Amino acid sequence: TELRTIWAETTYQMQARRDNPDCAKQEFDAKFDAKDPGLNVKLNFDLNEDVAAPYIATGAKPKMAILREQGVNSHLEMAAAFNRAGFAAVDVHMSDILEGRLTLEQFKGLVACGGFSYGDVLGAGEGWAKSILFNDMARDQFQNFFHREDTFSLGVCNGCQMLSTLKELIPGTEHWPRFVTNKSERFEARFSLVEVQESPSVFFKGMAGSRMPIAVSHGEGHAEFANDAAVKAALDSGSVAVKFVDSYGNPTTQYPNNPNGSPEGITGLTSTDGRATVMMPHPERVFRAVANSWHPDEWKEDSPWMRMFRNARKNVG
Repeated sequence: TELRTIWAETTYQMQARRDNPDCAKQEFDAKFDAKDPGLNVKLNFDLNEDVAAPYIATGAKPKMAILREQGVNSHLEMAAAFNRAGFAAVDVHMSDILEGRLTLEQFKGLVACGGFSYGDVLGAGEGWAKSILFNDMARDQFQNFFHREDTFSLGVCNGCQMLSTLKELIPGTEHWPRFVTNKSERFEARFSLVEVQESPSVFFKGMAGSRMPIAVSHGEGHAEFANDAAVKAALDSGSVAVKFVDSYGNPTTQYPNNPNGSPEGITGLTSTDGRATVMMPHPERVFRAVANSWHPDEWKEDSPWMRMFRNARKNVG
């Protein structure tokens, strides 16, 4: 630990001048904890159990809209995850909706994918959302979809920022924050530890209390609430679905365990009825064990994140 700290001193000094100095100091100080267990896993469910299998066996494949905009990425991984869970994933570009080539009426689920919409300009997810809010036809379509009681939706990364900006159209999302520039003032690409919280989200049924690593890749993931009272209200409402935690399982705001500095470690939320969920980390990038940069030796094909996609299929019935 002593030698590693000496080695890291130069990097720390450069980082402190280039980035947010408070975050640089937090990362440097973390190197002094020689007992830190590092990434670890605690599961409250059997990751190899396929809860969607009985529904897949019926042969029914509910249609899932894999929604994307110019520059969005991870849509192929997202489609693969939902296909494996028993859905029929359909590539839906925003231009298909804005130009009337298809409607959302045919879909049971919708996911706004992550990545770099509009060349990853600042607030790109908000811009994506406003292309819906300021278009009467698109606004009506999305509002009708979100209000249908037989539908569900997911927003990841850029899509998380996008759906959170649409919250006026989504029932039960009054406690959702905005997502703004990371406290570190840098794009963060990491393999971070999170814990699933007790919430009504259809994606996380039976997963509460489970702790596992996940891919993080964002520049604007900081959950910005109006004030401390708004943070407490979100927590009290049961809307918080996922938190960043440290290696000991404690919710954290410390960098880099919390790569964006969100209060209380909050990085995923759900609507009060559980049908709409947003999260900043990327479950679709790590739903297979081999896609994880580290995983326990006993993991075979699936990672624990496959469960959330199977939960969605089970929810449809």
